[in-house]
Amino acid sequence: MEILKDIEIVDISLYLKQFKTLILTDFHMGFEETLNKQGILVPRFQLDKTLKRLEKIFLRIEPETIIINGDLKHEFSTISETEWLNTLKLVDFLLKHCKNLILNRGNHDTILEPIIKKRNLKINDYTRIGDIYITHGDKISNDNDFKESKIIIIGNEHPAITLKEEGRRETYKCFLKGQFQNKVLIAQPSFNLVTEGTDILRENKLSPFLHQDLSNFEVFIVGKEKVYNFGKIKELN
Repeated sequence: MEILKDIEIVDISLYLKQFKTLILTDFHMGFEETLNKQGILVPRFQLDKTLKRLEKIFLRIEPETIIINGDLKHEFSTISETEWLNTLKLVDFLLKHCKNLILNRGNHDTILEPIIKKRNLKINDYTRIGDIYITHGDKISNDNDFKESKIIIIGNEHPAITLKEEGRRETYKCFLKGQFQNKVLIAQPSFNLVTEGTDILRENKLSPFLHQDLSNFEVFIVGKEKVYNFGKIKELN
């Protein structure tokens, strides 16, 4: 499904068709180990499940460039053993499926460099492609590329939505599309498959880009087989 002209939702990724560029965000590799250290016992399935989901995406598209839009790993102030191993395995897998792998910095990527240097990669504050400005979304930019852009794509928020029917509640990852200043804003769900994300109807918003009235934002829910346009947030409320 196209969320905007030439920008297609492919599962929980975004594909810029004109530029053959795939955008992924918020993997948070090592998240299960952090939960385990907190006494929350969850199996460590994250990497295996992530690679299988990516494989399905690559059956549909063949990107020349892949952008990871922040928060590749989870821990702020250290690099766990799981993060070292799984982050490199994920990076190696993605490098097999593109010519160029670009990394944008997220708020969790404070010490990502020691890992990505193993693959001769560097990390950017943002990436601009044509009129599209791709940034993690934990802070609002003020550079010329941002000012001149017409479309902003962010991660950081991990948007999700909980639907209730006949007493049953289920949470789904979702995309949001609205406005920020005079630009189109798209918020992309996370590729962290341990959790669905932040319920946009009930929880406080993380990204400063979303500290505004969201009632006219459109919601695109990612189901098991397809994407559904659920209309505007005010209609869901």
